[in-house]
Amino acid sequence: MILQPILNLVSICSQKGVNNAVLSPGSRCAPITLAFVRHPKIHSRTISDERSAAFIALGMAQQLEKPVVLVCTSGSAAYNYAPAIAEAFFQQIPLIVITADRPPEWIDQWDGQTIRQEGIYGQHVKGSFTFPDDYNHDDKVWHANRIANEAINLAQQFPAGPVHINIPLREPFYPEDGEVFSFDTKVKQIEAIFSESMISSEVKEKLKSKLSGFNKILIVPGQQRPNEKIQKTLDRIASLDKAVVVTDTISNLQSEESVNFHDHFVGNKLFQEDLKPDLIISFGKSIISKSLKLFLRNSDAEHWHIQHGGYTPDTYQSLTNTISCQALSFLNFLDENITANQFYSALWKQLDQKVKNSLPALLSDAEFGEYKAIATCLKVIPDHSKLHLANSMAIRYVNLLGIRKQELICNRGTSGIDGSNSTAVGCTFTTKDPVTLITGDLAFFYDRNAFWHNYTMPNLRIILLNNHAGGIFRLIDGPAKQPELEEFFETKQNLTALNLCKDFGFEYHSVSGESDLASVLEKFYHKSLTPKVIEIKTESIRNADILKQIKQKINERID
Repeated sequence: MILQPILNLVSICSQKGVNNAVLSPGSRCAPITLAFVRHPKIHSRTISDERSAAFIALGMAQQLEKPVVLVCTSGSAAYNYAPAIAEAFFQQIPLIVITADRPPEWIDQWDGQTIRQEGIYGQHVKGSFTFPDDYNHDDKVWHANRIANEAINLAQQFPAGPVHINIPLREPFYPEDGEVFSFDTKVKQIEAIFSESMISSEVKEKLKSKLSGFNKILIVPGQQRPNEKIQKTLDRIASLDKAVVVTDTISNLQSEESVNFHDHFVGNKLFQEDLKPDLIISFGKSIISKSLKLFLRNSDAEHWHIQHGGYTPDTYQSLTNTISCQALSFLNFLDENITANQFYSALWKQLDQKVKNSLPALLSDAEFGEYKAIATCLKVIPDHSKLHLANSMAIRYVNLLGIRKQELICNRGTSGIDGSNSTAVGCTFTTKDPVTLITGDLAFFYDRNAFWHNYTMPNLRIILLNNHAGGIFRLIDGPAKQPELEEFFETKQNLTALNLCKDFGFEYHSVSGESDLASVLEKFYHKSLTPKVIEIKTESIRNADILKQIKQKINERID
């Protein structure tokens, strides 16, 4: 039965440093599954729910900065990968998605677990490949090898992302008793060599001339992983007032030198004209703050976006230059070729400092709710840890609270609520550091199958904001004004995490007040054999009122 090209595919993965696979049970995928499981250098895990499996693989690949393999059987199983594949595409996270398929003659013949799988992920993969449907000719074997090499190389080529390999398989596809899998250690590998893109002398002269026409420069980093070298360069630029560095929390580039509380004041009409830049410089991916996006779209500034390659979005509707190079290379050039504007820098920093000075007292005096609870929890989360944030209110609260020292991770590629639990679980498989997930109730219960597997996660901590509704809709003018708000937008529910924690053997704590929360947090990060969950119970209506009140009081103090 042994299908050598499939064994060679696994060998090529290993040779290229792809050593983690997340597999979902199925019959048609048996030879692919067994090849990964039996390879001595591949670490394989099995996750039954394909949607969760794909987000777990995404969480692993994001941390490893290497592709992780996904394998599933034919039919609708493959479609369950789609949300995570779209997220990986827009976050530029490499995945090798391998789907077993019926041979072509059985497509559209009403055979079981058979759908049209070729190109199933559309424009949300970097490439879609189909293996030969038999290996009886040397050219077919050569073709399979070339596909394997090309797909894995493409996943890692900048910008990284998911690729799809569809493998048609005919029966029989289970090995005979005692059949040995022989992995070829010298299987042909096509090596891809990637080089860093630096700014040429000619481009530097051109940009130097353009820079002389700007004196109010705003640097806006988008979502990315922490980078010590970029951080130091940005801090130097900001400390010398050469430019203002405005950072959302998911940039992982916040510091005492950057503007971190901008979400509280950029929408204030009193300051908009004075705060407007004449040049926006961006790098990285998306930002969170809607207020900042709207402010920049109305700034009439030029916009330069820096990235090594790939398509360039025009997020602020003012894109004038795309500069193809590494961000650090450009920032070092910028540092050497711009002069200080102390007045412009001082205005941003003064407003930022006013918010920073006001917020602790306002939170201390506020009624207990999600906002105050998150602020309390953030004080005890270890600095050297991973902090995962679900979309909707969890990420927004943390962004409002300013500078963080942990690595911040959030699925902002598509910004959906699906998969935040699973992404955090994948992260726990890559590190022994604490991994904390802050999430709302809808995102948490939507992805409960993230925990339906047999692997330990002693470093996982979950802070669950349960207001029994989608509270963010009370803060959006449209749905907030509708009489159908509670039933059709908030989608109220009565679940708690207690039974889920019993099912999976997690340590569970329920709190509804400030003193209860403080008491539980004292030992929350002590070592344990199982994950721990704090469920913070609040009311959606009160949470919205508290947030509005604090925002109003901050605006009164900075006016």
